[in-house]
Amino acid sequence: MTMPDTATLSAKFQISILKAVRTAQHWTAGQQFAFIPKGAGVLLVPVPTKDDLFGIAKEANSEDYREREDRY
Repeated sequence: MTMPDTATLSAKFQISILKAVRTAQHWTAGQQFAFIPKGAGVLLVPVPTKDDLFGIAKEANSEDYREREDRY
C-alpha cells in the first residue's frame, strides 16, 4: 500500500484518514475510536462493538475463579 507519510490538521482539528488505510482496516463512517497517548505520538484504536465482543470468552476456563467476595 503506497501512501503519503503525512496528513495536515485542519483549522477544525480534523485529519482525513486515507482511503487505502480505511479499506485495509475495514473502518466505516460513524465508527468510534479511542486515542491512546504513546510516547510522543498517539495510537488510534477502534472501539469494539458488542457484536465484536460476542462469544470472545466462550472458551474461557472458569475453574479456580474467585468472586470478589472470596478475596482477602
